[in-house]
Amino acid sequence: MADSAAARKKIFRREKPAKKQVRAKRRSIGEMDTAFLLIVLILLAFGLIMVFSASYANALYYDHDSLLYIKKQGLFAVVGIVAMLLISKIDYRWYKKFVLPIYLFGLGLLVVVLFFEHNGARRWINLGPLGTFQPSEYMKLAVIIIFATMIAANYERMRTGYGFWPFFALLIPVVGLMMLEPHLSGTIIICAIAGVMMFVGGTKPKYFLLMLAALAAMVVAVILIKDVSYITSRIHNWLDPFGNENIHDKVWQTCQSLIAIGSGGIMGLGLGGSQQKYLYLPEPQNDFIFAIVCEELGLIGAILVITLFVLLVYRGFSIANQAPDKFGAMLAIGITVQIGIQALLNIAVVTNAIPNTGISLPFFSYGGTALLMQLAEMGILLNISRHSVIEKP
Repeated sequence: MADSAAARKKIFRREKPAKKQVRAKRRSIGEMDTAFLLIVLILLAFGLIMVFSASYANALYYDHDSLLYIKKQGLFAVVGIVAMLLISKIDYRWYKKFVLPIYLFGLGLLVVVLFFEHNGARRWINLGPLGTFQPSEYMKLAVIIIFATMIAANYERMRTGYGFWPFFALLIPVVGLMMLEPHLSGTIIICAIAGVMMFVGGTKPKYFLLMLAALAAMVVAVILIKDVSYITSRIHNWLDPFGNENIHDKVWQTCQSLIAIGSGGIMGLGLGGSQQKYLYLPEPQNDFIFAIVCEELGLIGAILVITLFVLLVYRGFSIANQAPDKFGAMLAIGITVQIGIQALLNIAVVTNAIPNTGISLPFFSYGGTALLMQLAEMGILLNISRHSVIEKP
């Protein structure tokens, strides 16, 4: 009996360190990821500087106010920062309670936008003096939230057919409505976000082949009922921009972008020294602002911008890795992937690595809707970081 008691006591002493090790992890609430916040603020400040530098010539010539674009973008940035800080205090798990209304509201906006034509497309809702609103920016976040909710609630079933069919069913109306606008770049980004989230969530690779086949069939169906000749035109222009007979029309922007990048060299022409922004590169403050970065700050500036985005993605994945639950992890992954993919595709378009698809550069390209949504998403990531599981020293 004495030996048995001694043995139990010995076992208890051995298990004690393991118990402490389990308790070494705790939930830290209230401490946001300051490194991530700093990267966001640096990107935002850098973007505002480049919006002013890229836009003042166009603004002065067409609107007689060289500060027009930077004043608007600056206002959206201030509102966005306030929104980001407020959202960073809202428990991210709150979104799960309203996931269906969030998703349905996004679909409703995609239907409403079809009744508003702007610059030959139906992608923006005119809000009068407030400007325009692009529903696809909201829909990106809505898809991320509903996918994160479903993956977290059914994580054990993700390797079965459940890991594909319900998600695909949610994606069909989104893709169909966006192709009717038409908004190819937004469709590509949303599908890419959905695919990455499903893959990380546990969906088997074989289901992605089914998804690609179904999406291809949907695209063909849209082509049959709607004129999408602009897509094939863009591919043709991408293959040989300088040899195109319509160089002064359809490929002018791409050609001027490549000239700007080449003119910058390694060190650039200096901040404000761009020549292509003087009515050569159309709307340089929008999708092709990275070309102005390259021209004025050279290869060094381009590498700096890319490095900042890489750091942002790295910190975003770190937040996801330390999230206290599956929903928080998947939400962080979706938002991080969105920023990373959008930055990658924009730089690829500006350098003519892929056809021109009209993708904006996060935090840099002029646009109130996109900037507000991006800063709101950063607020969600900051809130997830407030609830992160960390190791006590």
